[in-house]
Amino acid sequence: MKYLIVGLGNIGVEYENTRHNIGFKALDYFAEKHQFSFTSDRYAFSATFRLKGRILHLIKPTTFMNLSGKAVRYYMEKYQIPPENILIITDDKDLPLGSWKVKSQGSGGTHNGLNHIIETIDTSYFSRLR
Repeated sequence: MKYLIVGLGNIGVEYENTRHNIGFKALDYFAEKHQFSFTSDRYAFSATFRLKGRILHLIKPTTFMNLSGKAVRYYMEKYQIPPENILIITDDKDLPLGSWKVKSQGSGGTHNGLNHIIETIDTSYFSRLR
């Protein structure tokens, strides 16, 4: 089984330690814990990792967050991953800092990055961790 895990964020030192980059930070933590690194690839920093018989393709899009759909669509097609096997990790300004929420589908709400992904891959049936 193959999965695509996308950590949303913005490229640039000015965004590095902002709440908006929680997706990047989550994937960086995962990479450090499991001792692998990301490489520069088309539209993203990417890594492939095996965990309990599953293949995890992890990406940190290098497009700005509001254009993340381009990277998500590219890697979905490249690895032939259906939307139901995608997890997007992102911030949610409407949640108190330190809390989180998991959804398996739905709108992007006020999050322009999620809205661009939904528009670009033409579905909202993917999981998100906010």
